[in-house]
Amino acid sequence: MAELKWTDADEIGFELNEKFPDSQPLSVRFTELHKLVTELPNFADDPSASSEGILEAIQMAWLEYSQED
Repeated sequence: MAELKWTDADEIGFELNEKFPDSQPLSVRFTELHKLVTELPNFADDPSASSEGILEAIQMAWLEYSQED
């Protein structure tokens, strides 16, 4: 399993969908999303290096994967 960085929005979205398949991505606040991402076992980036734009990209990727299921 490769280490995840904030720039890996698509892969993070996939991982979140795998870990939380019953979640509604759009109902997750950015503060909670940040926590969920940094707690992924293969996340290896600076927790303070995120931004609203990065979190939004992750949330949209997660939403796309959740709609495929």
